[in-house]
Amino acid sequence: MIRRLLLVGLGATGLVLAAGQVAAGLGARRVRAALRPTDPTGREVIVVLGYGNDGTELNAVNRWRLDVGLRSRDPRASSSLLVLSGGAVRGAHSEAGLMARHLREHLGFEGEVALETQSRSTWDNMACTVPFLEDADRIVIASDPLHELRAHGMLRTQRPDLAARLAAADNCRPGEQLLRGPWTTVIGLEGLRRARRDGQIRG
Repeated sequence: MIRRLLLVGLGATGLVLAAGQVAAGLGARRVRAALRPTDPTGREVIVVLGYGNDGTELNAVNRWRLDVGLRSRDPRASSSLLVLSGGAVRGAHSEAGLMARHLREHLGFEGEVALETQSRSTWDNMACTVPFLEDADRIVIASDPLHELRAHGMLRTQRPDLAARLAAADNCRPGEQLLRGPWTTVIGLEGLRRARRDGQIRG
C-alpha cells in the first residue's frame, strides 16, 4: 500500500513538473509566433526584468534571469546594452542594483550596462525602459516565457513602434527551471489574465 501511494505521488509530481515544462514551451512558442524578423547586426538592447528581492544578495530567480539576458545576446550585434530593470519592491535595495552588483562581482561582466530603478511592476518596467529602447534595432526582454509574453504585450500597448523590434529571449531550454516551472506557470497565467482585464494587453 505504501509503495503504491509512493508511486502515485511520484507520478503526480512528474505530471506537475512536466506540465510546467509544457506551459513554458507553449509560452515561448507564442512569443516567437508574434515576432517579426529584426536586424541581428544592428544595436541590441536586452532588458532583464527584476523579481522581488528582500535581502542584500541576489535571489535565484534574478540570477537565472540575468543568465537568460546574457545568453540572449547576439554576437553579430554592432553594440549591445544590458538594461537591468526593477526598483526596491520588497527590500531596501533595488532589484536592478542587486543584479548589477552580481553581474560585475560574480559574473565578471564588463559590457555596457544601464540601470532602471524606479519600476514596481511589469507595466512600469516597460514604460521606464523606453528611453533605452529608442535607438535599438533589436529588443529582447529577459524573463520566463509567460512573463516575457506579458511584457511584449504591454510594450505593444505602450509603444507599438518599439514592439516591432522585439526578438525572443533564450529562456526555454529542456529541463531548465524544472522545479520552479509549475509555480511560474500559475503566476504567469494569472499575470496575463490581470493584464488583459486591466487593458494593459490588447487582444
